Amino acid sequence: MSFQVKEPILVIGLGGVGSKLADEAKISLNVDCVMISNDKKDFSSENESIHISTDSIINPSVQLIRGSTYKVSEKIKSKISQYSTIVLMSNLAGKAGAAIAPVVSEMCKEEDKGLISFAVMPFKYEKERIFNSGVALKRVRENSQCTIVLDNDSLLESNPELTSKTCYKIANSAIMHIVKSLDSSELSSDTNILTTSKDGQNIEESLRDSLKMLYENAPPNTIKSSILYVVGGENIPVGVINSIKNITSGISNEVNSQIDMSSSDQSKVVMLSSVQGMVKFDNYDPLGMIPQENTLDWSTPDCSIDCKLDLYQLE
Repeated sequence: MSFQVKEPILVIGLGGVGSKLADEAKISLNVDCVMISNDKKDFSSENESIHISTDSIINPSVQLIRGSTYKVSEKIKSKISQYSTIVLMSNLAGKAGAAIAPVVSEMCKEEDKGLISFAVMPFKYEKERIFNSGVALKRVRENSQCTIVLDNDSLLESNPELTSKTCYKIANSAIMHIVKSLDSSELSSDTNILTTSKDGQNIEESLRDSLKMLYENAPPNTIKSSILYVVGGENIPVGVINSIKNITSGISNEVNSQIDMSSSDQSKVVMLSSVQGMVKFDNYDPLGMIPQENTLDWSTPDCSIDCKLDLYQLE
């Protein structure tokens, strides 16, 4: 089943990275945008914003930011209620993204809105962020009609010479390719893995790196279908285009692959693959294997709230 985008559309950006992506997506789609963060530095004067206050806590935990988000839930729900489709942008490697994404996605589900979530996952060396990102992604996937995941770590594995800044730039560019095609591509209502390659490669090398990145995220038998975005396709021989389409058709369990070509000075492949079953990120949370029906605290995400209780120490 494909995800249906219905107007009006609202783009929501969470935290610093999410807000930057949302600002770009707003311009590309010509829609409204709202930014949500615990740091006012993430906001811009051109867009509406919702500040998550953690009071006097300078370096709040993910759980505290999440608990504070519930305090402004009515304000967020009021904004969401005005739209049919919500596009959620979040970097789950960051505190704000990992904290707020499960809460906002939960609100969208409660309001019965069409939700497409973009989630950026952390590098492997960011060990302190992996668990929270895995927990957040599991909940976002559960609440979304369509989830698109880009893994920074697998991008770096395919191109170890890249700097983290370059990885971010490549990842953001790939996400924007998908955003621009929302009105023309049939996105699967599943978890979708977004893969791409570095700039400056020929089209075959770009496809190779995209496939390598994909297989680092999901086993081949979990891939259902794929959409191949060929950037600069008008400059590539038709025979090469046909060849790479045959390759992508052969990797999925269903004979269901699409090709979308866009104009650009450089040639590059961006691939979006629908997967069903276990993926790499399911291992980020050691308790993630436990079925939801056997989990006592699934209904509400882990969060902490400062109750300001005056408790005396007992000797």
